[in-house]
Amino acid sequence: MAEFVQRRIEDRIPELEQLERIGLLTGKEVRIIIKKVTSLEYKLKRRTVDKQDFLSYLQYEVHLLGLIKKRRQRIGYYFKKEEIEYVIVQRIHKAFQRATSKWQEDLQLWYSHVGFCKKWNCKHQISKIFSALLAVHSDKPTVWLMAAKWEMENNLSAESSRHIFLRALRFHTESSLIYQEYFRMELLNAEKQRKEREEMEKAKMDLGEAGYLESILVGELAGVVYRSAVQAIQGAQFHLSLLSIAKEFNFTKDLQKEILSDLQSRHAQDPFTWDFMAQQELASEPLPSAEYSSKKAKATDMLRKEERCSKIYETALESLNTEPMWNLYIVSCRQRYKRKTNSKELKQMRQERLFQAYRKAHEANMLTEEKYMEWISELMALGEVDSIVEACEWATKRYSQSAALWRARLETLLKLCTTAVDEVFEEAFKHFKLKQAIVVPDSAVSTTMKEQYLDWAYRSKGYKKAKKVFTSLHESRPLSEKFFQKMITIEKEQEHTKMQNLREYYERALREFGTVSPDLWLDYIKEELSHSEGKPQNCGPIHWRAMKMLEGKDVESFVSNYTLLQTGKL
Repeated sequence: MAEFVQRRIEDRIPELEQLERIGLLTGKEVRIIIKKVTSLEYKLKRRTVDKQDFLSYLQYEVHLLGLIKKRRQRIGYYFKKEEIEYVIVQRIHKAFQRATSKWQEDLQLWYSHVGFCKKWNCKHQISKIFSALLAVHSDKPTVWLMAAKWEMENNLSAESSRHIFLRALRFHTESSLIYQEYFRMELLNAEKQRKEREEMEKAKMDLGEAGYLESILVGELAGVVYRSAVQAIQGAQFHLSLLSIAKEFNFTKDLQKEILSDLQSRHAQDPFTWDFMAQQELASEPLPSAEYSSKKAKATDMLRKEERCSKIYETALESLNTEPMWNLYIVSCRQRYKRKTNSKELKQMRQERLFQAYRKAHEANMLTEEKYMEWISELMALGEVDSIVEACEWATKRYSQSAALWRARLETLLKLCTTAVDEVFEEAFKHFKLKQAIVVPDSAVSTTMKEQYLDWAYRSKGYKKAKKVFTSLHESRPLSEKFFQKMITIEKEQEHTKMQNLREYYERALREFGTVSPDLWLDYIKEELSHSEGKPQNCGPIHWRAMKMLEGKDVESFVSNYTLLQTGKL
């Protein structure tokens, strides 16, 4: 091993001597490099080589290359690159090849090699790297796309890019992503050739030798890809994605017509087809400029467009009364509703249409849980109290096992301060066991429900019920500091407050939040000092525990406020 490492170091001597001779490195720096490289080379010759050792080796070599480049720029010396940089670059390539051969599954290692080649202008190497990478990771569509994109955009070879896409489709026969990018590539190639031909025509150059094929220029190859794609992958959504790509190019009118015709014939009962048709009404040409001069005329024109758009959705729903279709209609209505306008008539019409859509979808039993939440949120924004209460009730009736909807309903009723909240809590717990209703996966929902339940129990049933609720929940995480503070407040509101109970609540709260809440410790100390049953002698041990548990700025805050408390200024 030592002989091999020594030979590797000796191989470096000529380049290091050159670097010292031309003033890019000092003698001391050369000795440091030899020492460091020797250590790195020994690590690479171990029986079991660690990936991190390879990465450290590569990082050191790349940094050395970067240092040489900066030194050259500083002194303005650009000779002998083949004897110095070229040798280092080749060594880095070999190290990358060894690493990617040993850890083939590490994509980031491959990508780092590609990135290095791009930075140091080793373009001829990149195609080879992608070839080796695809042999190992042919199961990953994104790798094929990167390789094809490189050939098209950097190597300027549409033929090579096309070849990679065709190979990719043998492995991924139903990959929408590969078909979409292959389709885009053929259109980009056609656009590029069209521009080249235009430039040649302007320069009055002979087009005979250029070899431009009319079939490529008009996008026929892209049409072949399109037809192959829609045979392999069904669904209006994918069909529309290809139409969207075609619309990016101004020479694809005929292709767009073909795609649109196929969409209507093949996917007439797909919600996305109807959605597209409806949205086309909004994108239709405006009135002639003479009739479109005033803001009122613009608003009236938009009213007509949105009315036609809505009619198409309504027609679709007559034959396609499904959740996806209703969702698309509501999404469209909501997008229009959110758009700003100075026209009161247009604003009112959008509002009416949106809330009618929510209500009709509800009546058809086609409103999803997410859309119920949206509906409630929009009603809250308008302050429509009766409608909010009604929508909340309908939502929990339809999705009786949804903790999020019950939470929304309870929060709404608590905000409205209605007496119905008691009945709703009871109703909620008929559908859930207590722990299911309060301990839900969403921590924000869970902690809020606990706080609200404790508050409701105290206001509706009194102190004993509140204490019972607290006892049942104080071990059910996640918990909030507010939950404990609420119980402390309830205890202090009693005619005969028991310090023993307050200690229990503070201790439980500190068990959960003692490391992050200096105010909680201070409140506990103040309670011992001010309560008739308090024990001032407990303040010292509480202070010691606080100092032990709190960290960083929380310690500083606690010490500062504790000092103010002792001086009577807090």
